[in-house]
Amino acid sequence: MQKRQQAAKANHLLHEKSPYLQQHAYNPVNWYPWGDEALEMAVKMDRPIFLSIGYSTCHWCHVMAHESFEDIEIAKFLNKYFVCIKVDREERPGIDQLYMEATQAMTGGGGWPMSVFLFPDTRPFYAGTYFPPRAAYGRPGFLEILQAVQKEWQTNRQRLTLSADRVTAHLQRDTSVAGPLIDASWLAKGYAQIEDNYEPKYGGFGDGQKFPRPVVIDFLLRYYTNHGQKEARDMALFTLDQMAAGGMYDHLGGGFHRYSVDARWRIPHFEKMLYDQSQLASVYLSAYQLNGEERYKEIAVEILDYVLRDMQDVDGGFYSAEDADSVNPYSPDEHSEGAFYLWTAQEIDTLLSKREAAVFKLRYGVEEKGNALHDPQQEFTGRNILYQEHDLTEVARKEQLSEEKVLLLLRTGREKLLTIRNERTRPHRDDKIITAWNGLMISALAQAAMVLEEDKYLQAADRAADFILRNLVVNTKLKRRYREGEAKYPAGLDDYSFLIQGLLDLYTASHDVSRLAQALELTEQQITECANPAGGFFDTPVSVKLLARLKEAYDGAEPSGNSVAALNFMRLARLTNNKKWADTAEKTIGSFSDTLASYAPAMPLMLSALDIQTAKAKQMIVIAGNKRNDDTRALLKEVHSRYLPNAILMVVDGGANQKFLEKNMPFLQTVKKINGQATAYVCENFTCKMPVNTTADFARLLE
Repeated sequence: MQKRQQAAKANHLLHEKSPYLQQHAYNPVNWYPWGDEALEMAVKMDRPIFLSIGYSTCHWCHVMAHESFEDIEIAKFLNKYFVCIKVDREERPGIDQLYMEATQAMTGGGGWPMSVFLFPDTRPFYAGTYFPPRAAYGRPGFLEILQAVQKEWQTNRQRLTLSADRVTAHLQRDTSVAGPLIDASWLAKGYAQIEDNYEPKYGGFGDGQKFPRPVVIDFLLRYYTNHGQKEARDMALFTLDQMAAGGMYDHLGGGFHRYSVDARWRIPHFEKMLYDQSQLASVYLSAYQLNGEERYKEIAVEILDYVLRDMQDVDGGFYSAEDADSVNPYSPDEHSEGAFYLWTAQEIDTLLSKREAAVFKLRYGVEEKGNALHDPQQEFTGRNILYQEHDLTEVARKEQLSEEKVLLLLRTGREKLLTIRNERTRPHRDDKIITAWNGLMISALAQAAMVLEEDKYLQAADRAADFILRNLVVNTKLKRRYREGEAKYPAGLDDYSFLIQGLLDLYTASHDVSRLAQALELTEQQITECANPAGGFFDTPVSVKLLARLKEAYDGAEPSGNSVAALNFMRLARLTNNKKWADTAEKTIGSFSDTLASYAPAMPLMLSALDIQTAKAKQMIVIAGNKRNDDTRALLKEVHSRYLPNAILMVVDGGANQKFLEKNMPFLQTVKKINGQATAYVCENFTCKMPVNTTADFARLLE
């Protein structure tokens, strides 16, 4: 085995703020951050670039770092023949997206760590993901690949040039679609394609690994509400139930892990991402609004409380992620996947009372020898991943207890174990603050403030919005990342669109028109920085110079910035009576017509935008009254208790709030309280029904 060690001195990453880059600052590899210095050096020295892209909570990034980037022989070879650049994908999503597209084009797959070889002018010619350090089991090792690339660079560069030219032509191809080609029939076709991919036994989509893709759940709930397709609701709710019962959910501390490596949601990849928590909290809140089942509310509350407890900066912003790997509490010299979250049966017997332990082990599937279905790395041996094996009725029957007593025992058992778990060494937390992901979290908190009538969530959303606007707007320009007092990197489309969405949701929850004004200002900036004249928006701003500017046509773990932008522009059009925004929304949807016509499930959130765009009725709910008064709050409660995904809600009070809105919507001048009481107006296309000021009459209108 080759000697592995940290370098005696730091490389060029030492002063970077990214936790991921800092993890590599003392590698013997002479890493540079992406920038002019490294790119100019590659040109001057006529060396290929080795580009490594990952993020700080990535398990296989840690593995490759330890195996290869701490290996002296590999580091010497890299330093002698390559210029080595390290990129945090969460800081620089444009670079990540560009070279992920290249990697997928060259290999048919992708992932992190991403390993890409470039010409000095940044054209890619060879790519892969994780490589073992040396050849084994018939597969080449990283050192062998480096040696082969260096030999080709010296002796057959023309072959590499041909590869780079092909990939670059693919990246720079024109994907523009002319005109707003919108067809409402794509909705039914897209729904049918989603239904075909549904896995009915355990919920979710596909037969292998299961990913929590909230955009699909969101579309299904909307589709049921707008089109009465009962199966859409059933698929969504069953998937939410199965996810929350599985090991992918943290049953002690709240929040979801990244994905399940099996079809049953049992064995998670243990990292926790902010963007998952925000979107999942939102869809569980929507499910609660839709059918009133308390279990959806409870999951949403537990997610949000986890984020507020463990992921919030003291000044209000939200951190990015928690690692999958952590110190093994049974062997403190080891790090392993999920160690922080696992339990032995003996521990539970020792830490809980006899009755608590019996109920807890039955409920959460705890076995004496461990309960992992899949453990190729032998990281879970003898330990248990908590999941709901038996429902409350079964536990009560088997233990001969009432369900109320079972609930009490489970609650006290969870509290005891969580207290003990909090004494363990926590997983690494990536504490950089990303504008886009904070935008998603602001949306979730604003929705929770409305649905749950909890001021603490509104206050948290306000603090986060203030943090971003105070710290990540520099010389009037929005930035991507904040850490340790530094805001850096121009904001991309997802930063703009997610933050604008968050501000619009915050406006809806607080009825503070300053939030609407902020959203409008950022929208103008988004157009300047990211607009594609052919329709829609580029993912990278015009100020970022890369080999190509792409438009993401996929709503994945994070939504596409264009999908959120289309929804934002439709909301803004209705809030400001501005046809320009409506035209922009239509043009944005139309620019993805190829995707929507061929395989719409790639963009379920864009399908939702299409659904709103093609709907004949555009519902608007206006309440005249003081938002702090009980009569106004009673009317608002009627709205918030219902799932109304297409409705626009406004509160007008006769003051500055109303004057701001009246500039663009003169009809609001006629919206007033009746008999001194808060009054509700339900309007379609700026034509209102008879106003009402009792909750019973308002409820009938909303129904």
